[in-house]
Amino acid sequence: MFDLPDSWVWDFWFADDGDRYHLFFLYASRALHDPDARHYRASIGHAVSDDLTDWARVDDALVRGDAPAFDDLATWTGSTVRHPDGTWYTFYTGSSLAGHGKNIQRIGYATSDDLLTWRKGSAPVLEAAAPWYETIDSGAWHDEAFRDPWVFPDPDGDGWHMYVTARAPQGPVDGRGVVGHAWSPDLRRWELREPVSAPSENGFGQLEVTQVAVVDGRPVLIFSCLAEHSMPSRRDERGGTWAIAADSVLGPFDVDSATRLTGEDLYVGRLLRRRDDGRWLLFAFRNVGDDGRFVGGITDPMPVGWRDGRLIVTEPVSVTGS
Repeated sequence: MFDLPDSWVWDFWFADDGDRYHLFFLYASRALHDPDARHYRASIGHAVSDDLTDWARVDDALVRGDAPAFDDLATWTGSTVRHPDGTWYTFYTGSSLAGHGKNIQRIGYATSDDLLTWRKGSAPVLEAAAPWYETIDSGAWHDEAFRDPWVFPDPDGDGWHMYVTARAPQGPVDGRGVVGHAWSPDLRRWELREPVSAPSENGFGQLEVTQVAVVDGRPVLIFSCLAEHSMPSRRDERGGTWAIAADSVLGPFDVDSATRLTGEDLYVGRLLRRRDDGRWLLFAFRNVGDDGRFVGGITDPMPVGWRDGRLIVTEPVSVTGS
């Protein structure tokens, strides 16, 4: 497991440089006392490992900017990829407050030559916009959801794709969550496109921290959503992390077919293929303990596989810690 004794740790993502695994994670001081206050105090930490179990913390990757920057409230979840020229790009969520204290989320990036020292871009590259995406003006949701960028190369070599936690401007309020989509030829210029999923009466208010992978030959999208942010038809399932089997990593993704991968005790599932044996593994942060309180910290790897057309965790871990 990865824990910090003085800080809460939650959302995270990985990069593999071929020699070491890199873990980027959100953290905030426990001196806040209230774990719900962590979101607006988040920085992006960094740790490295040779085996995905023992982690050594290194210098932080990113912190929030100075006002009036687009990330002057907090830096949130993202993903890291390597350009063919060798440059590493971390795409991340920048959070800021608009009028009446409403949280606005935009996507920015930072670059690095070695995964250790990062240089932020000068401005955000994407934000929510009509006609495809709900903005704060709708008043339907507690924030302007446009975050958690997952960036990956086009399977046929045609640039790069980004999936984003977003919301459609129509449909049932608790079912408007969609997988937002953008495309880039070079990782610097981005074109907003229509979502690759649709609102649903059996859907979710937000599909947080999406990721696509081809696990044992089958494309799958995973995301996270708590019961309180889903349609009533989903609330008895008490889901945390969900999976959607698909025909392609480019979608479309049928949210009605989503099946639960973990309960609410484990949140923000991330898939990673282990380098030495090719085994697909799931990681998550420990969300809720037996006492109902937030835990924090990242699990050890959990093997996953397919059963009856569903992606499942074949060797679960328990939630422990405080």
